[in-house]
Amino acid sequence: MEWTPEPHELADLELLLSGAFEPLGGFLGHDDLHAVHERGTLADGTPWPAPVTLRLPVEVHPGDEVTLLDPEGLPLAVLTVTAQEADGLTSGPVKGLGTPEHGPFARLRRTPAQVKEELGGRPALVVTLRGPLDDLSEIVATAKELDAVIMLLALSYGEGGPAVVRTALRAKERLPEDTLVVSVPLAPREEPEIDLELREHVATAYGATEHLAGPEPVSIPGPPHRRGLVVFFTGLSGSGKSTIARGLRDALLELGSRTVTYLDGDVVRHLLSKGLTFSKADRDLNIRRIGFVAAEVARHGGLAICAPIAPYAATRAEVREMVEAVGADFLLVHVATPLEECERRDRKGLYAKARAGLIPEFTGISDPYEEPDDADLVIDTTHITIDAAVSQVLGTLRSGGWVR
Repeated sequence: MEWTPEPHELADLELLLSGAFEPLGGFLGHDDLHAVHERGTLADGTPWPAPVTLRLPVEVHPGDEVTLLDPEGLPLAVLTVTAQEADGLTSGPVKGLGTPEHGPFARLRRTPAQVKEELGGRPALVVTLRGPLDDLSEIVATAKELDAVIMLLALSYGEGGPAVVRTALRAKERLPEDTLVVSVPLAPREEPEIDLELREHVATAYGATEHLAGPEPVSIPGPPHRRGLVVFFTGLSGSGKSTIARGLRDALLELGSRTVTYLDGDVVRHLLSKGLTFSKADRDLNIRRIGFVAAEVARHGGLAICAPIAPYAATRAEVREMVEAVGADFLLVHVATPLEECERRDRKGLYAKARAGLIPEFTGISDPYEEPDDADLVIDTTHITIDAAVSQVLGTLRSGGWVR
């Protein structure tokens, strides 16, 4: 089978294949996780700072081979499964198939072996950084004391990676001429102690005589009216969500304070998702596509309005995660008009066709609608006008600071 890992898993895969995670030769399972937690070593006693894991959503068995792909579908490695747990945690060695495609600063993405060859046996002071290095005096003094080359390992995982590399390059201008800058896609760990241990491990792999951890960046989000926002309407067919969404779009365009992109479910199906069926798998894919476009709009500070049915909680959660991963905000609006009222309206005759068995897997009739328990706003249009519903949403945007 083939599988595209999550971004942090792809980053770990690259470090596994480059040798930065030696002596690991693959992803870890529960036995090793337990051993690391209890003793700070792998199950065989090898010292190791932190778990490097992969979760597969499909069942595999020992001996199975899984081809791991990058987001463009390029084969990167083959995982030979040794075990899989009930939660999908899969362990096994990996063998590289190709070189990962790199984006900005690809020239600085080098393996430990390449960097050690460049060092030529000279001692190295390795500094790992994810943010600015304002005070370089300790680095310079320590390197002088060790008579060492300074190496800045820019931990360039994620959207902020290029900014970290630029920070390292600016610091290099104020450091000795032979200072090295290397881009390493090490994903941060939630526990600060584990993250530091893993940074030290990678620094050692790159030839560190001594390691200094640069300060963590302080992230201060901008005001809400300058952040990207996705307003995501969900509800049954006929609930009024598309009409409210269009009304919100028009109200925001009249205000003129935000750049607005409207992604209606029906319109998207004629373009972005043309050719998809109404099976559960295709409906999920349709929502993911809408979520991806909305997240891209929000990434650049825009306001995206989406109005699909989006019946499944897990898929809505994926969209929320996509949006929040790019540093934007996500507002879920549940248009909770009851099925009976939606069916009474039935302007398109869809419910009648579904009742007659002419439309299979129709949400609310032959397929479930999972009501959200995480909605930021709930609206029932049974007894209120569309203008009143739009005012509720606009009021939420104003009170949250997204619209001034």
